[in-house]
Amino acid sequence: MTALPSTRLTSAPDSRTLFVIKTVFLGNPVTMVAALVIFIFICVAILAPLIAPYDPLAQSYLTINIYPSAEHWLGTDQFGRDVLSRLIYGSRNSLIFGITAPFLAAIIGTTLGVTAGYFGGLVDRLVTRLIDLLLAFPELLLAIIIMAALGGGFWNIIVVLTIAFVPGFARVARASTLAVKQEPYVEAAISVGVRTPTIIIRHIVPNIAAPIVVLMTLWVASAIRLEAALSFLGIGTRPPHPSWGNIIRDGLNNIFGSPWPIIGAGLAITVVVLSFNLIGDAVRDVLDPEGGE
Repeated sequence: MTALPSTRLTSAPDSRTLFVIKTVFLGNPVTMVAALVIFIFICVAILAPLIAPYDPLAQSYLTINIYPSAEHWLGTDQFGRDVLSRLIYGSRNSLIFGITAPFLAAIIGTTLGVTAGYFGGLVDRLVTRLIDLLLAFPELLLAIIIMAALGGGFWNIIVVLTIAFVPGFARVARASTLAVKQEPYVEAAISVGVRTPTIIIRHIVPNIAAPIVVLMTLWVASAIRLEAALSFLGIGTRPPHPSWGNIIRDGLNNIFGSPWPIIGAGLAITVVVLSFNLIGDAVRDVLDPEGGE
């Protein structure tokens, strides 16, 4: 009699995970295409040194503003750099920032939200005021303010994007924790003296994971767009290192000489952001159907 519940508890999460994966990635041809696109871009980013035909930083006065040809599939820019190679290497920065920042923000924001929602009182008021303060600024404006203070650099961009996304995760985690905290199984665990960390890890976090995962999948696309915007403004990834945002910025200064950097980088951002949004919408419909209505 005691073995059956244990078996169910261990098998249910596995079957639920398989159901989500099957529904999201195999249940809709559109999401299958989106997942394939994301997979291709990730492979391109990982294998950039092997795929890129040229050094993305190599300049040549003999190949300035060349139109697409057999040697340069997307032409060259005003410095003679191969546009395709820069797009391939630029995908590394964009995807790294787009995936890492929401993941870190989810961990920090969920920790703050769960702490505030579970303990309440002074802790809840302090965390809520901090969240309200950060939410008072739009994400892009908040990122610009912090980036102007910290300057460029890989880890500074990660910090900026993470801080910009933490308030949203904290707010969702706090609201979900307040609801789960009132459930009978949580109250029963408290009444029998189960330790607080155990209650949070075993009962609170698993039951609020769905909206957090949904938010994280949706905000990967937002992080890519935000990093591109910062790089376009000149306070993100610093030239000559390629990023889709600064490739567009460089191309804007030379739009009549070679429009291909703008076309290539703009198309890459559009396709990747749209693919992540489609995956995020599919995950939301499966994990949090009420939140999507």
